[in-house]
Amino acid sequence: MKLSENTPRIHVGTYGMYNNGSLYGKWFDLSDYSDAEEFIKDCYEYHRNEFLPELMFQDWENIPDSLISESSLHENAFKYFEAISEMDDDNAEAFQIYCTQIVNWPYNGNDLSETLEGFQESYQGYFGKRNDPKTDFAYQYLEDTGLLSGAPEILERYFDYEAYGRDLFLEGYSEYEGYVFIDQ
Repeated sequence: MKLSENTPRIHVGTYGMYNNGSLYGKWFDLSDYSDAEEFIKDCYEYHRNEFLPELMFQDWENIPDSLISESSLHENAFKYFEAISEMDDDNAEAFQIYCTQIVNWPYNGNDLSETLEGFQESYQGYFGKRNDPKTDFAYQYLEDTGLLSGAPEILERYFDYEAYGRDLFLEGYSEYEGYVFIDQ
């Protein structure tokens, strides 16, 4: 797993300490572990001074809420982290949006490889750098498809890219925070 500012981390304490008024715990960088078993083992080792510690995930960073709760980490979390570690930051963020807002992975029953394949087919790119992602996507779409390539230049100047972009997203495409996906 690559180490970056987006590395998944969890602050792990215990319910016993919390119930006694303490937030004592440690931040664990998940890039240091190959799987959940190794991570959990290290958490118990850290809290070895407590009799039968019940681990409590008090805070986390760069982990989708669908993969973690106060008391558990989803069994596919490390597979997810491995997949996004091979992506650049924009693709990793788009993949997180795809998983959580579009296909509801891991709860949709698909395995990660199917989800990655669907993402690669659906994801069109990030268009949130300027004003309106839908209009920016319309410009790119028209250039890629060549729909106006045979039209006279005077007609191209009067083409309403904003309206065309809006129409594309009525049926066929979705935009989330500047990231554009083909509807499936």
